[in-house]
Amino acid sequence: MDLADIPITTIRGERTTFGRLTAGRAALVVNVASRCGLAPQYEGLEAVHRRYADRGFTVIGFPTNQFLQELGSEEKIEEYCSATWGVTFPMSERVRVNGRHAHPLYEQLTTVATDDGKDGRITWNFEKFVVSPDGQVSRFGPRTEPEDPTVIAAIEAALPLRNPAH
Repeated sequence: MDLADIPITTIRGERTTFGRLTAGRAALVVNVASRCGLAPQYEGLEAVHRRYADRGFTVIGFPTNQFLQELGSEEKIEEYCSATWGVTFPMSERVRVNGRHAHPLYEQLTTVATDDGKDGRITWNFEKFVVSPDGQVSRFGPRTEPEDPTVIAAIEAALPLRNPAH
């Protein structure tokens, strides 16, 4: 299945596809959890989202309770992310990222290896995937910050609009 065709339900219950959600933009896909020690990465995710939005980029958060660190409802997750971190990027409903019932997007993304050759299961919250508009994927581990130079380089390489307007 093409990544663009994968169905996604937003945190507000709207049904769409990955392709419609990204609309030809580069994306940083990240599995998030509100009660995780890595939750301060939300700040960096929002900063990267804002920094590159005008160049054809979006962050998309995929809340998961697979590591038992996410809040109990989409409403609580959305409220926490907005009030605590000022999150404006799109988010999906809670999903599973590993196992038989993993979300189809994660079934595809986990076939990609990190720079150190690790593919397969999501190891923890805040694992990151930079997806270019043509479907090329780069993968980064949970402890790699959103503003790490290697993530920024992957984002910049994936951007459909190379020259900023300013």
